[in-house]
Amino acid sequence: MEFLEIFLSANFWAASLRIATPLIFGTLGALICERAGVLNLGIEGIFTAGAMSGWLAVWLGAGLIGGLLVAMVVGALIGLIHGILTVPLGLSQHVSGIGVTLLATSVAYFTYRTTLPDVTSPPRIEPFRPLDIPILSDLPFIGPALFQQTFMTYLAIALVFIVGWVLARTPLGLAIRAVGDNPASVDSQGMSVYGLRIGAVMVGSSIMALGGAFLTMAAFDAFFFGMVNGRGWICIALTVFASWRPRKALLGALLFGAFEAYQVRLQTEVGSFVPGEVFLMAPYVLSIIALIVAARSADYPRALLVPWFKGQR
Repeated sequence: MEFLEIFLSANFWAASLRIATPLIFGTLGALICERAGVLNLGIEGIFTAGAMSGWLAVWLGAGLIGGLLVAMVVGALIGLIHGILTVPLGLSQHVSGIGVTLLATSVAYFTYRTTLPDVTSPPRIEPFRPLDIPILSDLPFIGPALFQQTFMTYLAIALVFIVGWVLARTPLGLAIRAVGDNPASVDSQGMSVYGLRIGAVMVGSSIMALGGAFLTMAAFDAFFFGMVNGRGWICIALTVFASWRPRKALLGALLFGAFEAYQVRLQTEVGSFVPGEVFLMAPYVLSIIALIVAARSADYPRALLVPWFKGQR
C-alpha cells in the first residue's frame, strides 16, 4: 500500500476514530474544568482510576453500564478533592493536579493489587462490542469507518454536542463561562462561585474517567499498568488547541487519532529503514506543532488559574 493510499482505507479512519475516543472524553472533561477557571492536571490519574474502577466493577458483576457509572462516580470524587483544594482553599492548581494524579494512580494500582493479589495476568471481561447499525453499517467505506464503532464512541461524539449546547445555549453554561472569566460578576449576581467551580470540576472529572473506562471496557478487555500512556497530558494540549470549544476538541482528537493510526501503518510500510522510535514520537511532534499554531490565537478563560475568595473584588 502506498503512503497516500492509507488515507483511502476505511479501516484507517475506523482506527482513527477508536484512538480518538478516549481523547474526546478527556478533552471535554478538561475543557469543562478550565471553562470554569480550574486547570485539572489530575487527568492522567483520573484516566487510570476510571480504567481500573470501571473494569473492576464489570469483573465483579456490575455490567458494562454499571461499570461506566462506577467510573464516573470515582472520577467525580477525585474531582471533588481537586476542587476543594483549589477553589475554596486556593491552593496551586498545578501542584494539586499533579498530586491528584499521583494519588489516583497509586490508589488504582493498590486496589488492583489488593483485590487480585495472586493474579499474574489480568482477568478478562466482556467489553463493549462494535454495533451493527442496520443499513448504515453496510454502506461502502462510510459504513466500516463510522457505523461499526462501540457504544462509547457514539457516546463521546454525543457529549461533544451536548456539552457545546449546554455551554453556549443554557443559563448554566453562561454561569460556567462567566465564573471562568469574571467570578466577581457571578458572585454579584448571588450565585456561588465555589459551587459552580467545584461542580464543573466534578462533572469534568467524571467525563475524564469515561476516557479511562473506554480503554478497559471497549479498546481492551483488561486492566494493566501503564495503559493510559500519557493520554491525559495529550488532552490538556488538545484543550488549548481547541480554544476551549467542544467541536474543535472533537477535531483535535480526530487529528491526533489519525496521526497515531497513520504512524502504525506507515511503520509497517517502511519496515526497518527508519527506527521505530521515530514513528512513535511523530504524532506527538505533530501535536506540538499544531498546538503552537493554535495557541497564538487561543481565547483562554480570563480567570483560569486565578484563585478567588469570597468578598474579593
